[in-house]
Amino acid sequence: MKLQLHKNARTTPALRREIQRSPLSERALARKYNLSRMTIRKWKQRETVDDASHRPNQLHTTLNEGREAIVVYVRRTLLLPLDDLLVLTREFLHPAVSRSGPDRCLRRHGVSNLKQLMAEQQPEQAPAPKKTFKDYEPGYVHVDVKYLPQLDDGGRRYLFVAIDRASRRVYLETPVDKSAASARSFLKRLLAKAPFVIRTVLTDNGKEFTDRFCATGERQPTGRHPFDQVCQQQAIDHRLIKPRRPQTNGMVERFNGRIAEILKTTHFDNNEHLDDTLRRYAGLYNHHIPQRAPGHITPVAALKQWQKSHPDLFRKRVYNLTGLDNYARERRETQACFPLEQRCRSIGLWIDWCLEFGPE
Repeated sequence: MKLQLHKNARTTPALRREIQRSPLSERALARKYNLSRMTIRKWKQRETVDDASHRPNQLHTTLNEGREAIVVYVRRTLLLPLDDLLVLTREFLHPAVSRSGPDRCLRRHGVSNLKQLMAEQQPEQAPAPKKTFKDYEPGYVHVDVKYLPQLDDGGRRYLFVAIDRASRRVYLETPVDKSAASARSFLKRLLAKAPFVIRTVLTDNGKEFTDRFCATGERQPTGRHPFDQVCQQQAIDHRLIKPRRPQTNGMVERFNGRIAEILKTTHFDNNEHLDDTLRRYAGLYNHHIPQRAPGHITPVAALKQWQKSHPDLFRKRVYNLTGLDNYARERRETQACFPLEQRCRSIGLWIDWCLEFGPE
């Protein structure tokens, strides 16, 4: 309980209660507690120990009780702010009223908080249901291009990424440039390797994807852009994100963020090493990393479920295989490159190292 006493109070609630219960006279109590007889008499006559209001019994206001009732009624009915209420008061009730007059009136009657009044009069409405992301079938593909670091073997590579909205399946390539011709070739290979029919492609407004934008803004497409030509031939709806709104293409942007983490934590000797790492990660992403959106399953598993329920969306069968197992063949080729004597010497060195530095 928060105790609020007057700033000049010389008594506490406990002392006031003791004065009320004491059988001593006023003179004796005043001498005992070093208080005036008027203070002792005041608390003797009261039943409570709380400070009373110091507001005068009769307020000298410019608005009488009838006018104040009208002001309060208008406030509750029309929910007018103070300044608008002041205009009405001066116009119809009292021309000489100051701004503090209606303000004090509203405070005395407990209607000074306009937001609280509005909340009391308006019934509570159920919160609007949250909009969920529209469900799409396989065939809506996000496409984007990303810069890759320039390595010592010369030439910069670019990462073209395509990700299916429904299954999160990823396809990527690393051409040597990001021209319109490279974008067209990437789209053609994507169409050839995708097991589903691609109906919609979403890209940004880069020159490698479209000619609808220039330095002065949006313009009519010419129909001669290589990427748009492939879309027209395959009856694909080529959509563009809004200018300076990369979050519209956020699905592929998040995947590019994963690629950025790989680039930060891995050292690449050359572009071939970089390409091989990215292809391996794409296979790992598609076949072994569950995604939350499809139901905490891998993209390939999601495609297999879609193919069972909607076989008309696919043009070839989905296989949950990452490719041929070339480990045995590569091992035989490696062994053929080294003589038996050299392989034995390498094994002996490895055994010596284990005996010297390995765990006991």
